[in-house]
Amino acid sequence: MSQNNAPELYAHPFSKAYWKQAASEFKKTRVLIFAALMIALRVVLKMVSIPVGPDLRINTAFFINAYGAAVFGPVVAIVAAAISDTLGCLLFPTGVYFFPFVFIEIAGSLVFALCFYRAKISSARVMLSRFLIDFGVNIVLNTPVMVLYYRMILGKYYAIVDLPRIAKNLCMFPIESILLILFFRLVIPPTKHLGFMYGDVEKLRFTRKNLTLLAVLFVVGVASVFGYSVYSYNNTSLSAGYTPAERLEKNVSMQQYVLEDNPALADATVVTVIESAIPKFADPNVTYSVAVYTVNEEELASNIAEAKEKDPNSTYSMDTLNGYSKSKAKADDALESVGYATIVLNKKNGELVSYADDIE
Repeated sequence: MSQNNAPELYAHPFSKAYWKQAASEFKKTRVLIFAALMIALRVVLKMVSIPVGPDLRINTAFFINAYGAAVFGPVVAIVAAAISDTLGCLLFPTGVYFFPFVFIEIAGSLVFALCFYRAKISSARVMLSRFLIDFGVNIVLNTPVMVLYYRMILGKYYAIVDLPRIAKNLCMFPIESILLILFFRLVIPPTKHLGFMYGDVEKLRFTRKNLTLLAVLFVVGVASVFGYSVYSYNNTSLSAGYTPAERLEKNVSMQQYVLEDNPALADATVVTVIESAIPKFADPNVTYSVAVYTVNEEELASNIAEAKEKDPNSTYSMDTLNGYSKSKAKADDALESVGYATIVLNKKNGELVSYADDIE
């Protein structure tokens, strides 16, 4: 393509002309054929990865994702991402298909397209794209999808602060940024004359300024993750991750503290239910908010009989009550609330640090 026929480039994607141009790519047969080729390569290369360290692997499909998005723009990239994700799951299934994961794939392609389409690709743009994907997409956006997947498909609790996954993405950010810069330096010269890529490789250099930007983005990512991790740790209840057996054990263990401080309850059948268990960063203790109930024996016997009538194999019993979570305890009419206790225990040895309640 000659310089005189060079297409219009855009400094940013925030213009009507940019999106009109991006949408028009669907009308170009050559672009659609190229997009189909990129989809096929992307699906195949998802199964190919490069080991760079313990539990660290580079999925080679991201090179094709970036290159394709740079050529056909954000509108085609969205459709191509959805198709490649669906085909990848059908041809190379690695587990149960979960539709919301397609939005992660789309988000990654969209970021690449917004950074590279109809633009002079620079080291700064490459680094920004990888930062937005490794941090914004793979860490921030992927987390609620993983929570839904674990809850709806696996029936398990997913830790929002998944440190191994977060550490992996932060470590991969500078590595993938450097590799993507080298990749574009390699593919731009031979494909420029085809009209697929614009500009030259002069801006794809490892200058001191670019390396400083890479370091700053890395530090911003680490600082953001650390700050959120501390916030999440200080505000996420440990009880949310209890297994049924752990919840039963923990709930029953709280009874001794309540009974020691309330001898008037000695003749009653007491059930304690942990509603929250909050640790604090750099604090050796865990604060338990505990709902205290007494058991209405007549109502319990009635409930057991009713449960057996509906299902002879029913396991509803005192163990059921002792293993309740907050919502289930409040819904069982065999339990009568008598108050709440705040119990602080040492994390390491489990010793009682402080106790307070509003039980009369």
